[in-house]
Amino acid sequence: MACERRYSYEYDRITVSGRRSVVWFMLFFLAGACVTAIGCEKKEETKEEKIFNVKAVPVQKQALRPYIEAVGSLEPHEQVIVSSEVDGILRDIVVDEGTAVTRGAMVARISDIDYRLGVQGADAALGQARSNLENADSVFRRMEALFRQEAVSKQEYDNASTRLDVARQDLQRAKAGLDLARERLSKTTITAPLSGRVKLRMVTAGDFIKAGQPVMVLIVSDPLKLTFSVPEKDMAVLKEKLDVVFTVDPFPRREFAGTLNLIYPSLDERSRMLKAEATVPNRSGELKPGIFARAKVYTSEPRETIVIPITSILYEGTDTRVFIVEKDIARVRRIKLGGKYGEFMEVLEGIQAGEQLIVVGQNTLTDGVSIRVVKQG
Repeated sequence: MACERRYSYEYDRITVSGRRSVVWFMLFFLAGACVTAIGCEKKEETKEEKIFNVKAVPVQKQALRPYIEAVGSLEPHEQVIVSSEVDGILRDIVVDEGTAVTRGAMVARISDIDYRLGVQGADAALGQARSNLENADSVFRRMEALFRQEAVSKQEYDNASTRLDVARQDLQRAKAGLDLARERLSKTTITAPLSGRVKLRMVTAGDFIKAGQPVMVLIVSDPLKLTFSVPEKDMAVLKEKLDVVFTVDPFPRREFAGTLNLIYPSLDERSRMLKAEATVPNRSGELKPGIFARAKVYTSEPRETIVIPITSILYEGTDTRVFIVEKDIARVRRIKLGGKYGEFMEVLEGIQAGEQLIVVGQNTLTDGVSIRVVKQG
């Protein structure tokens, strides 16, 4: 019995000690959980309290005239190579690079001695042909009278008729020969086929030149042609008679105007670009062929639309989005874009006029974060 009591006492003591250990363990666990919860809560509070500084501008509608941008160059409206039509020594050349000429004016002259002699020879041949024709006609008339009287044979009559025909043909050839000789003589004077300016002179006085050899290049610089190309996606809005404005480096603060007058019938197979031309007045002559130009082709009349800075737009795959301000909270908006106009993009859907658009600091934002709008300065 004493042993049983002692065993019971020991068992009770061990049980009480075990229970105390469990209680202490539970208290320690709960304290740790509370500390962890408090720490997490503080972290969450710290995260929620982070505020991002941004800059924003009000979204506004603007009167915008839609256009597409292109680059190109100015070219002569017309360009022609003036060539000699006859052989000979170049006697005179009366123009130089840059000289203004009018249509039909003499620009060069070939020595014409041989060609004058050719005219004289052709004129003499014509006189001889006329005499031969008169003689053949006299013989034929006489033979015709005798043939009616049956004084000559049919063969003699036919021979006289043939000689008359030959004499007539000789006269025609002699007239053509004289006309050709006179024409060749006239070609010794080289004239301008159009009004313009001399772009390049290719010969000098004293040179022997052959028929077909280029003498100079003439260009028409009033008006000029503005030649440019546009991407395949923009070809649908192009049509003739559209207004075109452009700037050039020599006159950076001036804007020149023209009219679209030619759209090429096919795209360039390598670049997939469509070529077009605009006519540009150049009465003052200050614009020169070869100048590089930055052009805008207006595709319709002005309209009210929303445009935003390109730098405010964020791209995520095929989506385009921006951030706007809603009561110190950043809200993401997915937008649908229209055309590009310089440093701005047209917005067709997604935002409205009057909303505050975040233009600086949007790259670090997520939807719903707190923000502080810093004044522009």
